[in-house]
Amino acid sequence: MATKKKTPAPAAPKCSVCQGSGEVSRTVHVGRKRRAVGEQSGLCLNCFGTGEAPTD
Repeated sequence: MATKKKTPAPAAPKCSVCQGSGEVSRTVHVGRKRRAVGEQSGLCLNCFGTGEAPTD
């Protein structure tokens, strides 16, 4: 009897907010006039850093 072939699980869709990286960039504001000085990386709140699209 031949062995059964295992089919790979379908790949989960990527998160639309972070494009699957799990991180998003946010602008950093400084001073009274809220001047933009740069960006910092943070955890994607849509997928919580997994990079996969939420199922809900």
